Amino acid sequence: MGKIIWLASYPKSGNTWLRTFLTNLWGKQEEPADINQLDDRPIASSRYLFDEAMGIEASDLTATEIELYRPAVYEHMTTTSEQTLFMKTHDAYTYNQAGRPLLSRSATQGVIYLIRNPLDVAISYAHHSAITLDEAITWMGTAKQCLCRSRHGISNQLRQRLLTWSEHVVSWIDEPNLPLQVVRYEDMVADPVATFTAIVRFAGLPDDPQQIERAIAFSRFEVLQSQEYQRGFGEKPLGMQSFFRRGQPGEWRERLNPAQVQQIIHDHGPVMRRFGYLDEQMLPVDQAVCFSADQK
Repeated sequence: MGKIIWLASYPKSGNTWLRTFLTNLWGKQEEPADINQLDDRPIASSRYLFDEAMGIEASDLTATEIELYRPAVYEHMTTTSEQTLFMKTHDAYTYNQAGRPLLSRSATQGVIYLIRNPLDVAISYAHHSAITLDEAITWMGTAKQCLCRSRHGISNQLRQRLLTWSEHVVSWIDEPNLPLQVVRYEDMVADPVATFTAIVRFAGLPDDPQQIERAIAFSRFEVLQSQEYQRGFGEKPLGMQSFFRRGQPGEWRERLNPAQVQQIIHDHGPVMRRFGYLDEQMLPVDQAVCFSADQK
């Protein structure tokens, strides 16, 4: 029976990049994998996935009722698979009204949790959602925040409870006895070989240096940008000019004004400090050292 390794992150923290790397790692092709054919399961919040697994329409249920069934969706998946399943999720690690983790513990093999400097997340999320920077900063600092909660039509995804950026991070990081590998986006950029090799080893995948380096090369940001320009990208929201926009850490220094920086630090300072984004004086750092899981 194959269990699930969750590819978990707050939105705009490198999840698509990781999925692209894994697709290229698994493949034997001599050219980069098509970004529109990423070799993984649907996102955990997929409405289609829920409907197929449960045999009922999510549209006939309330969001609270859906959450009661969601653990069973993932448990069903593990009983029908002989291999480890890798599944993207933006959900915070929360519990339903029955007291069960939404992302079933019994279905879980482990978690790869991606974290990115919220100063840069704010810019990327504003671009992704076609909102202002101030709106994105407010969104990230608002408790009980959700994705795909709308009174206007039915989304192809179920409601996902994000909480604040800080709450999202600690909901996963501080969950007791959850096998977890923390990966900073900045370390994926600064030292991709070491960072992606650690991911491969945590996931129990074949540790072949040549395959890892090939997958890294095939997943370079410039490659993804070129593919999107030539073929488009099916996961790009409507109205968004480009999904793969820039990808380099530190853009916040060019785009955020001092008041915006201070608001993000006010909202998320303790967690930012914990993961190396602020120094002892709670000031932003240019390039923090690679994060160690021991800091958890």
